[in-house]
Amino acid sequence: MRKCTLSVIIAGALSLPTLAQADNNALQQEIDALKAQNKLILERLDATAEMLETPSAAGATDTTTIHDHGAGGEGTLRDRTFGIHGGKGKTTIGAYGEMHYNNLNNKKPGGENLKEMDFHRFIMFMGHEFSDKIRFWSELEVEHSVLKDTADGTNGGEVAIEQAFLEFDLNSDTAARAGILLVPVGLLNETHEPPTFYGVERNNVEKYILPTTWREGGASLTGRFAGSFSYDLAVHTGLQVGASNNYTVRKGRQGVAEAPASDLAATARLNWVGVPGLVVGAAIQQQTDITQSTDATAGSATLFSTHVDWQVSQFRLRGVYASWSLSGNGPASVGADTQRGWYLEPSWKFTPKFGVFARSSQWDNQVNSGTDTQYDQFDVGFNYWPHEDVVLKVDYQDQSTPVGKNEFDGINLGIGYQF
Repeated sequence: MRKCTLSVIIAGALSLPTLAQADNNALQQEIDALKAQNKLILERLDATAEMLETPSAAGATDTTTIHDHGAGGEGTLRDRTFGIHGGKGKTTIGAYGEMHYNNLNNKKPGGENLKEMDFHRFIMFMGHEFSDKIRFWSELEVEHSVLKDTADGTNGGEVAIEQAFLEFDLNSDTAARAGILLVPVGLLNETHEPPTFYGVERNNVEKYILPTTWREGGASLTGRFAGSFSYDLAVHTGLQVGASNNYTVRKGRQGVAEAPASDLAATARLNWVGVPGLVVGAAIQQQTDITQSTDATAGSATLFSTHVDWQVSQFRLRGVYASWSLSGNGPASVGADTQRGWYLEPSWKFTPKFGVFARSSQWDNQVNSGTDTQYDQFDVGFNYWPHEDVVLKVDYQDQSTPVGKNEFDGINLGIGYQF
């Protein structure tokens, strides 16, 4: 019995190296298979990367850039692969928007109060740099949240292209643009993202006299010279006003939607920036026929405006004056041959997150009517920026309006953002 057991033990011991060798062979085969699989994966990744980086017959990879829309200009940009379309370049996306709550009491007897919530604007921005000297910029806007059919057409929603133009660098100081352009007048028409200005609503002078957001189709030159000056020269479509709206300039915007172009307009602006924190400028526009040849009783129109934006430490002062002169018996008959307005807005920013403002404004679209057509408004309030590109706004407005016109006093609340 002992001999038999000993024989079995010896035989088992002699067979262990063979079994271990078999296990090692199996393990080595698995390792070799994993190495081959890993090599295949790496080769495929390298091939994909090469395809994305090198133009092919189907096109080349663009780069999407998350855009610092207003606060920091280009700033630090974060890139990611976007897709294959067109030529190689860099695509930029961004947005801004604002929602308002108005709680306003109508001081006119029998007039309705205004108490409403409105997502006033939602704008998507997209740009593309084809090269170091050629680029495209655009903004698509949705106003009042929704656009729908109504029996009487009262829905106030709108979907519109706010701007869409190609820009060509001619040299280090000059660029040419062509497409849908924001007219270079005032302080808000080109820069109106909510975190960049005080007050829930845009000021009424740059609404009714300089009809923000005012865009036209055309071409322009923009540049700088002498170290302290910048300029804009533009030829573009013009307004189309008429007797049915008392020749009010805001009613004449066409939005470049099959806009009549019988009578083009020309705009020139000059800014001086010779002192740090100070911008002083003026603009002039001339249009041969502001009715686009639809009203023989009206003719040419000239706009003159001037503006100042002065920042000294925590104090800031902004102001605009603008005046229209319309020729012809038609505008003169309703007093609209002169339309003008102005505002002054001092503000104080206590911290990077909190600032207060006050604004006094006056505007009149029928100065020479011989009756009371002048509007006055005083606003006071504050902005709070939890982030430089996010703002919370509160203000109180006090209006004085012509006889028979709504006169709203009360509180406005707003939120806004940009990126």
